[in-house]
Amino acid sequence: MYEIQTSEQPVKAVLACVDTGEFDSEVSIAELAELAESAGAEIVGEVIQHKNSYDSATCMGTGRLEEIKEQLDVLGAEIVIFDHELTGVQVRNIEDILEVRVIDRTTLILDIFAQRARTREGKLQVELAQQKYRLPRLTGMGTSLSRLGGGIGTRGPGETKLETDKRHIRKRISYLENELAELKKHRDFSRSRRKKDGILCAAIVGYTNVGKSTLMNALTDAGVLAENKLFATLDITSRSIELPDGRSVMLIDTVGLIRRLPHNLVEAFKSTLEEASSADIILNVQDISSPEREQQAEVTVKLLSELGCDGIPVINVMNKADAVENIDSVFEDDNNVIISALNGNGFSRLLECVMKNLPETAKRMKLIVPYENTAFISRIRNEGKIFSEEYIETGTLIDALVDIKLIKEAGKYLV
Repeated sequence: MYEIQTSEQPVKAVLACVDTGEFDSEVSIAELAELAESAGAEIVGEVIQHKNSYDSATCMGTGRLEEIKEQLDVLGAEIVIFDHELTGVQVRNIEDILEVRVIDRTTLILDIFAQRARTREGKLQVELAQQKYRLPRLTGMGTSLSRLGGGIGTRGPGETKLETDKRHIRKRISYLENELAELKKHRDFSRSRRKKDGILCAAIVGYTNVGKSTLMNALTDAGVLAENKLFATLDITSRSIELPDGRSVMLIDTVGLIRRLPHNLVEAFKSTLEEASSADIILNVQDISSPEREQQAEVTVKLLSELGCDGIPVINVMNKADAVENIDSVFEDDNNVIISALNGNGFSRLLECVMKNLPETAKRMKLIVPYENTAFISRIRNEGKIFSEEYIETGTLIDALVDIKLIKEAGKYLV
């Protein structure tokens, strides 16, 4: 596969963006800065050029690129990161002018994914996305493909693979897709088995770095990596928790989302994100302390809709309440909950809301079952859960979680 390479010294980077009015360049370049820092870069400069359209040869105007070149030595910058997807020809042309390494937003995100993936499936998905992204860019990239060594934008399948022809890369893509298809079969089987066994699932989704893994750890002691980094978690983790009514729910942590998530990544990680589309309930975790919370939530909702999640109950989990003053003014109801995953505040209310929004699959009941009908207790035990039982004069007093199939029959024994 490939080795993750790191550098002890941060790479000094300049960020570049062409503002055509297509998106909020200030917000986007701030997010690019977070991404770059997450990959191990030190941001030493930012350049935004306002233009009506992108330059087909160099993305940014050549005059502005010449100005950037004059500043690179002064800033000590080793790399320029563009907040756009660049063609192979554009990368080559910009590098010819700047005489430093040039990468784009997608390459940067792929690089971060390459650093973070831990499971075999995660690594396969990352490499597939990288190969698909690089294939159409082989023509025109010239010397940039033959470079060896570490650094931002070079992690992944290895530069020697990129020196081969398109036929070899297509063959590699086919192999990766077949391997992922096999893993998807196993995932689909596990998913259908959970459905068959009546296991309820709650998918934790949301923008990257909003505290999904911290929430997962706090609720389940799952031990998921929880860092203040973008895309700290790429691999699926699932753990079971118990709701106040006694039902068990499987919590599934998913990869974080981001604005303008590269199409190849959405495709490559679809099997991971599909966990949300098959869930019984979705927890849309949001950073309530972020000024971008509403826009980030919209990104999540849009992608969930693309994955076919319409109709699944959603609870907006507004996290990081510990970082906000005047939190009492924020609206809460059964679909909007304020919590702090860091200190555990709001968890009881969150679990109550999950319980209320889940489809009724079982009901907690107190029953007195006559001794001549003890076989019914065995059926309850097999289909649900018995919390306590006591033998009294008129029969067996039980506190039980009764499966929906048995609720009507259990009604005649209700205390």
